[in-house]
Amino acid sequence: MKKWVVGLIVIAIALYIGNYGIKTTNITVESDKIPTAFNELKIVQISDLHDATFGENQEKLAKKVRNASPDLIFLTGDLIDSNRYDLENSLDVVKQIISLAPIYYVTGNHEIATNDVDHIKASLADLGVNVLSNEEITIEKDGEQLRIVGIEDPLNGVLVGDALSKFDKTDAYTLVLSHRPETFQDYVDNGVDLVFSGHAHGGQFRIPGLGGLAAPGQGLFPKYTAGVYEEQDTKMIVSRGLGNSVFPVRVFNTPEIVVVTLKAT
Repeated sequence: MKKWVVGLIVIAIALYIGNYGIKTTNITVESDKIPTAFNELKIVQISDLHDATFGENQEKLAKKVRNASPDLIFLTGDLIDSNRYDLENSLDVVKQIISLAPIYYVTGNHEIATNDVDHIKASLADLGVNVLSNEEITIEKDGEQLRIVGIEDPLNGVLVGDALSKFDKTDAYTLVLSHRPETFQDYVDNGVDLVFSGHAHGGQFRIPGLGGLAAPGQGLFPKYTAGVYEEQDTKMIVSRGLGNSVFPVRVFNTPEIVVVTLKAT
């Protein structure tokens, strides 16, 4: 077999794995603000599914989440894709993981763009998902509290900074679900402890040594595409997500779920 044929086969296999495999990315976040009651709390973040399918009825994705044994599950927007809207396809995974742990959800720009966002929210709520539209929930354990804030995607009319400014400042360790990483400064300015974001799709094409090539809201060579970013007392976790939208192919950018473990120091 000619070398160029072998090369094409290798490239094809790599592209397939890099677009239909799922990587579990583990991140530990340490802080002396994290209550000891929530030490070792494990959060699974699912972002930017974009109606992609992983296994029959999303079983491959659901299995990845089950294997992570989450205490909480965060859905950080673009569960569906406005260009090929198939809500039931994306709800398949929610139905399989809803019994594992409490699920919290915020919209992405694609939910808003469908003009069917109320139906999407209602469908998730009917399954038992906590839908947060510029709202907060406080969870308690052994007399200590953890605060969860959900920010609606700004395509719905309220800027991220304006939405955050309406929440009272508290001493509780605050987790924010917000689809947009490019508004990192708003999270810093509002003293958020930990942000879960997506939207950038890992930069779509990841260039070894350089990072992502392009991201919505950030343009070429975006700053916030994957991993952990930190400024002052704010940390932001950006998921590379699972699906695609405008560009149908990922390069060096395997779909991922993010598993965050909180550690009280």
